[in-house]
Amino acid sequence: MTTLTDTTTARRAMIDSQLRTSGVNEEYVLARMLAVPREDFLPAEKGAQAYIDRAVMLGTAGHLASPLFYGKLLSEAAPGPEDRVLVVGGGTGYLAALVRPLVAELAEISASEALTATGSYSLILVDGAIEQLPESLAGALAADGRIVTGLVLRQVTRLASGRKIAGQVTLAAVEDLGIPVIHAFDAPKGWTFA
Repeated sequence: MTTLTDTTTARRAMIDSQLRTSGVNEEYVLARMLAVPREDFLPAEKGAQAYIDRAVMLGTAGHLASPLFYGKLLSEAAPGPEDRVLVVGGGTGYLAALVRPLVAELAEISASEALTATGSYSLILVDGAIEQLPESLAGALAADGRIVTGLVLRQVTRLASGRKIAGQVTLAAVEDLGIPVIHAFDAPKGWTFA
């Protein structure tokens, strides 16, 4: 039986050994990741895996990405009290729980719902890696709005961020990082010639 003290100790160890050693030192990020128990977002049989340094896959139900992904994503996004945020969830609700107290408003949708998203959000966060950004998500981003997501480039996942300028969203890779892929955003497959 896991106790509250055990999970608090595990969260502190995650911060000290996974986040701080990888350059995630922003106090708001560390405070949120200490406050939100990862095991609460996993089925009971997977709870013991909550603080490992990699993603916990949940089959068709989604994933809980690594602590480092969430730490780096929050650092890059820098959500603020004026932000209206859209979270494209990975199936657990963990990312939304981390961000909700930091922002003015938060909506969470699934990957399939993101394909028809509408709105005017100042920040969009995607809980996973995508091959392509759907036009619907780009359209749901307000002018000068920010997006932070995982991005699949040449079969490598990277943290990426972008901004909507003159109606266009361009994503730029920030760093290579192991991130679960959300296949709802896969690019159509076709023939290519080298």
